[in-house]
Amino acid sequence: MVKKKDELPDWVLDDIKGARFAKPELLTRTGYILEVYMADKKIDAQIYEAVEDGRHIITLDLPKNVKPADCQTGAVYEFAINMLKAPLAKKTVEFLKNEKEIEMSAIYQFELQKLTLMDVASDNSESEE
Repeated sequence: MVKKKDELPDWVLDDIKGARFAKPELLTRTGYILEVYMADKKIDAQIYEAVEDGRHIITLDLPKNVKPADCQTGAVYEFAINMLKAPLAKKTVEFLKNEKEIEMSAIYQFELQKLTLMDVASDNSESEE
């Protein structure tokens, strides 16, 4: 079987699939929802303060008590997030950097713990009067 140039070697895939997440770190960020994925119970959120790896757009798994239909796109929220991090092996990090030009030293997973709608509209109405 001939491998495609873009495919990753099995040992890299094994390292990524077998990565073990450390204890979650609780983060609080503000931002807004870009997209709601009803079937998957996930949302994409644009956050104002970056997470550890520099991203401002993250995908969050929704907890059972948050219904996707209740999530409003474009509204400003405060997100309480559990960030889970699984470091990759040094050999994998070097391969991704040198062969694929990807700067990635860990895999991240984000789980929404709490979603609080911010009252931004009332702040604007006060300044206009």
